[in-house]
Amino acid sequence: MPDELPLHEDALPRQRLRAGLRVGFALGSASFLLAVSFGAITQSQGWAVAGAVLCSMAVFSASAQFALVSALGTGGGVASAVVAAALVNARFLPMGVAVSGALRGGRLRRAAEAQAVVDGSWAAAHLGGGRFDRRVLFAASAVQWVLWVAGTALGAVLAPSPHLLTSLGLDVVAPAMFMFLLLDAPGAGRLYWTTALLGGAMAAGLSFFLPAGPALIGAACASLAALTRPLPQSEHRGGPRRRHTSDQPGTEPTQ
Repeated sequence: MPDELPLHEDALPRQRLRAGLRVGFALGSASFLLAVSFGAITQSQGWAVAGAVLCSMAVFSASAQFALVSALGTGGGVASAVVAAALVNARFLPMGVAVSGALRGGRLRRAAEAQAVVDGSWAAAHLGGGRFDRRVLFAASAVQWVLWVAGTALGAVLAPSPHLLTSLGLDVVAPAMFMFLLLDAPGAGRLYWTTALLGGAMAAGLSFFLPAGPALIGAACASLAALTRPLPQSEHRGGPRRRHTSDQPGTEPTQ
């Protein structure tokens, strides 16, 4: 993430909100191009423009939506398509549990706030030690949602050829986005890189025997490597605070 992103809870609320908007715009720019591809594919399958846009508004998940159109495009029924999309989105269950401590209010409000949990925003909002910045999470997701819906509408209206999208390289936008998220980990230790490389190797190996979706789900087992080492004592207390260029006098934490 940019150097000015406040990764601590002592930053001013307005700073954290602006940081979330910047992150959301960076991630949403890539998602916008991917959404154009989704909108175009729905038109090649005979979807109504309104149906494609409503799907993006409600689902707001590239992986689930592409699984949905893929299942329908290969002759599967609506039930099988919904199951495929639900399985792909199952990753949000542990992500939601992890971020639950940052949510507020009663059950309905917390359920509504949990809708902001998407991959890029979740990673950007992580403060370390199991803590999340709710302002970064909400701001980043809000920007991405707008760009995702707008990209879907543009792709559905213009309906560019899927072959054109492939020739422009839009089919690699999502992998590139996650690669940047992976590489943007200042101070990451050996365990981080071991887990990341193990997950990549497992995904590549499983892809020879399984479709892409199950291969990625199987690769998630690499995260179990994190259980082999207990958290350092400093992380149990919230972890060391990293100083950023946006720190202002008076926002330093008290010791």
